[in-house]
Amino acid sequence: MNIASFIARRIVFNKQRFFSRTILRLAITATAISVAVMILTLAFLNGYQQAVSEKIFSFSGHLRLQHYEQYKAAIAEESPIMPNDTIANAIAKTAGVKHIQAFATKYAILKTDNAIEGVLFKGVGEDYDFSTMQQFLTQGRWLHFNDTTYSREVVISEYTAKQLELKVGDKILIYFFKGEEKKPRPDKLTVVGLYKTYMEEYDKLYAIGDIQLIQKLNDWTKGEIGGYEIFLDDYHKMDEINSAIFETLPGEWGSKTIKDIYPNIFDWLSLQDINGYVVLGVMTVIAVINLITCLIIIVLERTRMIGVLKTVGATDWTVQKIFTLQGAIIAFAGTFIGLIAGLGVCWIQTKTHFLSFWDENAYYMTVVPVKIIWWQVALVVTGTIVVCTLTLLIPTMVSRRVQPARAVQFR
Repeated sequence: MNIASFIARRIVFNKQRFFSRTILRLAITATAISVAVMILTLAFLNGYQQAVSEKIFSFSGHLRLQHYEQYKAAIAEESPIMPNDTIANAIAKTAGVKHIQAFATKYAILKTDNAIEGVLFKGVGEDYDFSTMQQFLTQGRWLHFNDTTYSREVVISEYTAKQLELKVGDKILIYFFKGEEKKPRPDKLTVVGLYKTYMEEYDKLYAIGDIQLIQKLNDWTKGEIGGYEIFLDDYHKMDEINSAIFETLPGEWGSKTIKDIYPNIFDWLSLQDINGYVVLGVMTVIAVINLITCLIIIVLERTRMIGVLKTVGATDWTVQKIFTLQGAIIAFAGTFIGLIAGLGVCWIQTKTHFLSFWDENAYYMTVVPVKIIWWQVALVVTGTIVVCTLTLLIPTMVSRRVQPARAVQFR
């Protein structure tokens, strides 16, 4: 029988000593809380970054192809390009590309009897995949296209509708400006849908309509477009696929990832990783300090036992191993409970959405999203156990200093 293991288990599961039992429970509870907080931090951080990224990708695609103009703003009216079916088909067949669709934009003014609002009118065609944006539609429907002429329908954001006091089914005047013309070109459209992304970059800017209307207003050659939006299967491969596609484009075309167009948002999302690392570091330190403190208290409480063991011939390593195993049991128990608690809260959140943001406009969403990456969970569990077990050697060194002659007289 392993005497160190036997004594360690007897100490941990001793129901007679109230003080020792309380210290052990506190140590296990603190370790469990630390592990649970680390798991929840990673799950919420991963979920939030993915949710915000998918909002941007759903609205704008992962890559954008358009006429290359070096000093032009990322969000502005495009110079026209003539669609190239050969290139478009080649891009569509590129590994990792999910969908490619045409678009064009033009600045406009929406006007009602009581208010006006400036927007960037985004023109799309029948090839546009509205399924990627279905999550944003709050009322009405998406556009219906007309084979003979352009659709006289428009989808606006809830923000714009509120500013103009509009609802689905209302008519609205839209004014476009062309070049140096001083007189705007009016048109009347019907609001058929409202959307809300919770992102000001979209909700305060875009209205969605038929690309044929832009082609007509700009006097473009039939078929000319502002560019292509490309959707990928895996957004992590944006840079790789963008480099591959760029080599196949005509000289006057250019390509950008959506990160290049909205760098501020993605830089901000990257900064969230730092917050996550800080929380993980703090929780790890708390778990380590807690175990060290608790084990030192337990060692001091067991001074008399240590003296008796040394008196009957136990070596310093045998005594040290007793408390190391005791600390390891605490670390394993706390880690296991923390794992179950952390994953349990994540599961409850995905089913009930009981956690929500107090300012939806500041965080781009209402419900706290969850995404569990299992290798991260495994790393948290393994790392906690390894770090805690190694640091347990520090308090067990106290047992080496105990003198048997004095320890047996310890009260």
